[in-house]
Amino acid sequence: MKARRAGDAGSGQIVISIHNEPQPTDLGDVRVANRAVVLRHVRLHAPCSRADIAARTGLNKATVSSLVSELIDQRLVRETGLTENRVGRPATMLVLDGEPYAALGLQISADELVAVAIDLGGNRLLTWRRAFAAAAAPPTETMRALAALTRRAIGRVSAQGRTVLGLTVGVPGLVDPTGAVPLATALGWRDVPVAADLRAALRQPSFAVGVDTVANLAALAEQRHGTYAGSTDLVHLTGGITVGAGIIAAGRLLRGGRGFAGEISHLCLDPTGPPCRCGRRGCLTALVGLPAVVRRLLPDTADDDNPLTDYLPELTRIVALARQGDPTVLGGLAETGRQVGRGAAILADLLNPQVVVLGDHLATLAPWLLPAARSELAARSHAPHAGGCQLDASTLTTAAALGGATAALATVEAGRPPALT
Repeated sequence: MKARRAGDAGSGQIVISIHNEPQPTDLGDVRVANRAVVLRHVRLHAPCSRADIAARTGLNKATVSSLVSELIDQRLVRETGLTENRVGRPATMLVLDGEPYAALGLQISADELVAVAIDLGGNRLLTWRRAFAAAAAPPTETMRALAALTRRAIGRVSAQGRTVLGLTVGVPGLVDPTGAVPLATALGWRDVPVAADLRAALRQPSFAVGVDTVANLAALAEQRHGTYAGSTDLVHLTGGITVGAGIIAAGRLLRGGRGFAGEISHLCLDPTGPPCRCGRRGCLTALVGLPAVVRRLLPDTADDDNPLTDYLPELTRIVALARQGDPTVLGGLAETGRQVGRGAAILADLLNPQVVVLGDHLATLAPWLLPAARSELAARSHAPHAGGCQLDASTLTTAAALGGATAALATVEAGRPPALT
């Protein structure tokens, strides 16, 4: 962690890097660290002046002036003119620029592939969703489709005159530090070298290619862009074909010893419950995952000979029936909400987050899930009032892909701008 003045501690600092930054060891590292402080301050407090940055960060004015000049040369920061609405002489104000750059996030789901591109300020440049039955396709086919979507997205932002800073892929499974997926039960994957395969398909691009779990990336998106942006202790509970937890603890993504933290999809809540694809019974995914919800509420869709590959029509039908007050659907949603609340209570007791945010289909169904889920959370948590933990629905769409693009900005946000071209 970089030293900063105590007065800056409440500035809403958001850290998107998924690895701890090394401590500065020489003057070059110190300059990188200081550059990151300046860039972060502009992002959080723009428009601001050089004097504002120096006063709030503790850096001397000459250092700030030099760093700002570098960032302007890199087109990461730009001047917006003078302001006179302040005590003393008018000051030249600074805001993020980043117009020449873009970051990409990709998401593999059971029934679709998603691509999102954002600029340095987090503004979406594109959001593409392609129907694709990844759960039924072999990994090689999925990677070919993913590479094709990636090339299209790169082509689109390149045509806008932007340089890609990096991309990150979200996968519903375990991801190791090399970017490989040792296990993704929902997709039927074992030992798939996602990062290496995608780099090869893109012919070894100059930018970084990363891989992370959809839950981790959704949590990063929630921390930066969601209703609870800036929260230092947050859990994003993903939905879809599987359920995962992306955990922000003390302002940073909690990864664990080998990067497998947050894998709660196969946490057993009911040993006598329905079977799970992992071979056990009563796992959280088997109780509240999208396939389980569809089977429970729309039994007429269950067909082992013709498994679903696109869940959107069924989800839309469930919402319509709930709005019509269908008693069977409402009862099933209440039971699903209770199971969600049980899972949230475990997270509240273990992690004591400020909020657990429901994503994907859990967010879509939140109006009918949350009452029962919140009651169960309050009843099952050990600490009074669930230790202050709130349970709410995400307002983000394609959160994992958005988080992947956000994570791809990590190098720049850590103070290492792209090379001038």
